[in-house]
Amino acid sequence: MTAGIVLAGAPCYDVVIDWNRINWKKINRNVRRLQARIVKAIEEGRWGKVKALQWLLTHSFSGKALAVRRVTENRGKKTPGVDGEVWDTPQKKAQGIARLRQRGYRAQPLRRTCIPKKDGKRKRPLGIPTMLDRAMQALYKLALDPIAETTGDPNSYGFRRERSPADAIAQCFQCFRQKTSPTAVYEGDIRGCFDNISHEWMLEHIPMEKRILKQWLEAGYIDRDVFYNTEAGTPQGGIASPVLANMALDGLEAAVANQPHRGTRRQAKLHLIRFADDYVVTGSGKALLGEDIEPGVVEFLGERGLEVAAEKTRLTDIEEGFDFLGQNVRKYKGKLLIKPSQQSIKRLLARVREIIKANPCASAGQLIVQLNPLIQGWANYHCHVVSKKVFQKIDHQIVMALWRWAKRRHRDKGARWIRRKYFTCHWVFIGRVRGKDGAHRTVTLIQARKTPIVRHVKVRAAANPYDPKWEPYFERRLQRKMAATLKGKRTLLYLWQSQNGVCPVCGEKLTEETDWDRHHILQRVHGGSDTTDNLVLLHPTCHRQVHSLGSTVLSPRPTMGR
Repeated sequence: MTAGIVLAGAPCYDVVIDWNRINWKKINRNVRRLQARIVKAIEEGRWGKVKALQWLLTHSFSGKALAVRRVTENRGKKTPGVDGEVWDTPQKKAQGIARLRQRGYRAQPLRRTCIPKKDGKRKRPLGIPTMLDRAMQALYKLALDPIAETTGDPNSYGFRRERSPADAIAQCFQCFRQKTSPTAVYEGDIRGCFDNISHEWMLEHIPMEKRILKQWLEAGYIDRDVFYNTEAGTPQGGIASPVLANMALDGLEAAVANQPHRGTRRQAKLHLIRFADDYVVTGSGKALLGEDIEPGVVEFLGERGLEVAAEKTRLTDIEEGFDFLGQNVRKYKGKLLIKPSQQSIKRLLARVREIIKANPCASAGQLIVQLNPLIQGWANYHCHVVSKKVFQKIDHQIVMALWRWAKRRHRDKGARWIRRKYFTCHWVFIGRVRGKDGAHRTVTLIQARKTPIVRHVKVRAAANPYDPKWEPYFERRLQRKMAATLKGKRTLLYLWQSQNGVCPVCGEKLTEETDWDRHHILQRVHGGSDTTDNLVLLHPTCHRQVHSLGSTVLSPRPTMGR
């Protein structure tokens, strides 16, 4: 097959596509240029041009190819929708690009499944679209996300590029750290946010093709072979769903700031911090928040078909503290401390005990392999707050649970024998696992206390990842983040720095989210070594493309030093 590459501005008609020969560097450059032009047009107030640029992007080969790549690289790439289709070969991916046509497009119902909620008891419904619908949503998200980022609330941090829960918590710290900071908090809860957003409101206010949006909203879902209509809400599980929900809630920060209230704006000390549908509002007193501000929040949500869950909404003094995104924010005698919440600690320990209980006959090594990602992930999430003592408590509780597990396995053995078999002299749980080469190796249980506490530097509220003028800022943030991530992995860090953090095949950033492979420039079967001169980092898809075509990748010249 020959490659049919169409420029970003040109519609994608009947072209013959060889997936392995697509020039991803050119594809990404074309899409980025159009997205930057959308941002510029918004800043100039030229909404007619914004619409034209969106059309250009959603009808271009570059946009369609990148959309297919996104949905065939994410974690759900092997999960089919109601049609049972999975695009798992280069041929199917190429066909997917050709099938992304707006004319005659009809969204299929979502396949409904349920996943456990954080508490482990209740379940959350999740809709799984077909691969074609996922790709169509990814395509329109390319054109919608630059608008959402440019017009979004400054202190909205959920489901946005280059923003995270750590940024939301850092903003909480900024709001409450001083003696003159707000003293009261309104903890808001939206009842079934994703399930209840008004379709009429979205069709009127979301800046995209109404016919396509209506198809997604009214697709319905199939649960146990029964079809159900959807009359409200965005389908949970859809790629565009978080962007649509964010755009529906954008404006809440301004609504709070402009709501008539007692005292001056400076005296009121109003701030809104939002992560998706979780939000808190700060103020100078409970009366201000409950009597003046809450009615404005209720009115704002009501226009969008949403309502406040009164039974879960709380007015709290900062001296009492509040839980937000798994952290507890509280002032102790005037000093602000942010620590992991008790609920978050209990959930972790419950999950650890559940794994231990479910593996009474597993070896110590097998148990460690299951527990390590859980412990390290939890510690990484909480490493930006005051967690040192909590980490020590977690380690102690886990060791005690493993000690009981070991004693149950060896009822006829003494405590000294059990300790020598399963623990080091410093009470570190150890075991052995068989590697891919068949050899056994010793593994140790990760200790949360070994995770360093590092203050998170909050993203600037005005920073926009689609605006070229912010590119140097985000590059500096990525360099700091990757230096911390790859600390102790000298070879990986050197390779990443020598490439300026960029994949030489597609020209896109190499991050934790995109993942990477180590590619040998001269293959080992031909005498290539494992030295840095013979290694280069590539995205997994780019790596497969290089091997499929037998291409040669040159080693980039180091530009940032070791």
